[in-house]
Amino acid sequence: MNYQWIIDRIDTVIVARPKTVIVAFLLLTVLFASGLGSITTESGQEQFIEDLPSYQAVEDINDEFSPTFTEETTSTTIVQDSNNVLSRASLIDMLETRQRILDSDPLRAQSVSTPAETVATTLDPSATTPEEQLWAVESATQAEIDAAVREAADEPGFENQLSDDFNRESASASASRATVTHEAGPGAGASGGPGGGSEFPSNRVDRIQYITHDDASNIWVQGTAPDTTATTTGLVLPAALVLILVFLTVAYRDPVDIGIGLLAIIMTLIWTFGFIGIAGIPFAVLLIAIPPILIAIGIDFGIHSINRYREERVRGAEITEAMTRTTDQMTVAFAIVTGTSAVGFLSNMISAFPPTQDFGLVAAAGIIFTFFIFGVFVPAAKVAVDRARQRYPIPTMATTPLGSESSPLGRLLSVGVTVAKRGPLVFLLLTAMATAGGAVYATGVDTGFSPDDFQPAEETPEYMQSLPESIRPPEQFEYVRINNYLDRHFEENSQVLMYVEGPMTEDSALEEIHRASQSPPPTFERDRRQAETQSIITLIQSRAERDPEFRALVKRNDRNDNGIPDDNLPQIYAALAAPADSDLDSFLADDRRSAQVIYTVDGDADDKAVTNDAYTVANSYRMAAQPTGSVIIFDEAISLVLESVIETLILTLVGAAGFLIMSYWIIEGRPSLGVVNVIPILVTVVAVVASMRALGIAFNAINGTILAIAVGIGIDYAVHVVHRFADEYHERPLYPALQRTVIGTGGALTGSMLTTVFGIGVLVLALNPALGVFGILISLSVLYAYLSSVLLLPSIIVVWERLATESETPMPLFDAVSDAATNQQSPSAGD
Repeated sequence: MNYQWIIDRIDTVIVARPKTVIVAFLLLTVLFASGLGSITTESGQEQFIEDLPSYQAVEDINDEFSPTFTEETTSTTIVQDSNNVLSRASLIDMLETRQRILDSDPLRAQSVSTPAETVATTLDPSATTPEEQLWAVESATQAEIDAAVREAADEPGFENQLSDDFNRESASASASRATVTHEAGPGAGASGGPGGGSEFPSNRVDRIQYITHDDASNIWVQGTAPDTTATTTGLVLPAALVLILVFLTVAYRDPVDIGIGLLAIIMTLIWTFGFIGIAGIPFAVLLIAIPPILIAIGIDFGIHSINRYREERVRGAEITEAMTRTTDQMTVAFAIVTGTSAVGFLSNMISAFPPTQDFGLVAAAGIIFTFFIFGVFVPAAKVAVDRARQRYPIPTMATTPLGSESSPLGRLLSVGVTVAKRGPLVFLLLTAMATAGGAVYATGVDTGFSPDDFQPAEETPEYMQSLPESIRPPEQFEYVRINNYLDRHFEENSQVLMYVEGPMTEDSALEEIHRASQSPPPTFERDRRQAETQSIITLIQSRAERDPEFRALVKRNDRNDNGIPDDNLPQIYAALAAPADSDLDSFLADDRRSAQVIYTVDGDADDKAVTNDAYTVANSYRMAAQPTGSVIIFDEAISLVLESVIETLILTLVGAAGFLIMSYWIIEGRPSLGVVNVIPILVTVVAVVASMRALGIAFNAINGTILAIAVGIGIDYAVHVVHRFADEYHERPLYPALQRTVIGTGGALTGSMLTTVFGIGVLVLALNPALGVFGILISLSVLYAYLSSVLLLPSIIVVWERLATESETPMPLFDAVSDAATNQQSPSAGD
């Protein structure tokens, strides 16, 4: 295929009409900038799990079985801490706080659920108002309160509101928690996150904290989980730009070239962010990593382009000739890099997580924008500036490329060529052994998915407090501090929710729920041979125990006399729903087409075991049954993380290898060069995963894209070396071509590597811990890709040349061993 005519057209436009190119790109920048105002944000772990069947089931349960209010509601958690929150003084603190919250009109509190209320109503069952309940505790002795606590411990849910050190005999606990339910504002909705119903009433945390009564205890108010997306973006991008400016100064050493590079970076970001707004893609936490990635790739393209142009200018070529030679080579290299990187990024489209799919799409679009801006706009701007320098006294600070044979960097880069000359096979064998060992070690890397992946640390580093006020994070995230406290002191209930769909009015419906709960699996709590559950059946049994008339109705419709009605179920449901405060709607849908069954499970059991057992119980239903609950949702998410990592890696490697083989077959007529290009990337991937295990980093929903990114970015380095070598090999022998390649391209690679490692490395400043780890992993990927390209690739190329061509280029150590083996096998003269 003759592709040169395309390159020639690009060359002509760049060198003949540079000003037209510049104006066209600036107009496109204005067009993309129009999409910046349409960007929306999205935060939290729900965005990663919302498509899971188990998550959809819990959403259905919330829709069908949650109490219905005329207005949307939001909630606030209150935590009380003292030596004993069940003491008389501490109970008074909480009850006075509760009364003040209910009396505060701006808080629009519907209820405040607290164990102090349960103790008060146990002391005086006739106390129905907050004032009466407070008086019941104030007028009681501590002994009476202790007796009421022991009695209240039999109430469902009482112990769940107390810390796990609750002692029934001594009637003591170090902490309790209460839940305030608010009426949301008009149109606010009940959605979480900034701007949703969870933000209403405004300043509710401060309002509640102001009116708390905490003479004998400490009372803390937990609001909404912090959204660190904007803060992190405002912190990371400026830091990345500062570091990049430093390395651009070192790489370009010319203020005008630095200006061209920075302008191109800004244009790339505007195009990419504008695309996000125009396409309606929400800006989630994972997308924060895209700007540093594109900046790094753009800087790499810019350094290579300017460096190659300077090489030609140093040799005496005029502006037009120098840029034509540069774009002849660099356009092809950039196209190969863009194609393979896009394949790597787009492989994330098969991920089970929507934010990861968005990441792949945006990153692929961004790398294409980077190709056009740095492959066409930057050369055109460079031509226009250098021509202006010939006419006007524009200062020129530097015109020499990075790296020369006599420079310290050039001598350092030559190490890989020296090894390739003396013992490439030995070096490759040692590398293969190390890579194989690393691959075995890497199989032990963990996977994880937790809400903690999306929360910042409890305290922010001290140095962040010196940042400008607009981007300065708080010294401490109170939400996270309280959340950590709850994790340490409260044992969460472990439950499996079963969403059962089917005609619940059929005679066998309740018997089926009963049968499915018999002989439960090991992780399910049981009462004799029956699983410990809450369901429509337990509601019927509880009502029958205290209502003789209802008990008689159940008995008349219980054909096998086991306490489970199996006839006239609509009549049973109607009778059960008769009291206004009936809990029927909590377990049976209004249309009688679905039901909820709540199973209690062992809180210490492994999540995978609980999930497997939950699906075992679900399969025992004849009707459709979907288990759900936090344990199952996050366990399934963990499984999908590993599955997505493997699938995207395979797709990336296969797609990138196929693209490279096809590219080199079209460009050089040597498809085997594509295989040469892939080998360093395999080494890089193994090194990254082995490093993850060594550093104790687990794959999660955020860094699960790292391997595809390692291929997408890392292959950039190998492409530049291989493509430059192919060009040089046309004109000179193997080793001179290799030396010229590694020193010329290696200098640009070094500048690019340093810029990328430190530019993306600033993600460690991210308040989101998973994003910080993500930055570390990308930096490691780039570092390993660089080292494998300048140290390993020369030896691979030497061996490739002996195998793929008929050349007899000397390989001293290999030839010596080969000659010795040949002489030993040859018969002596006397034989």
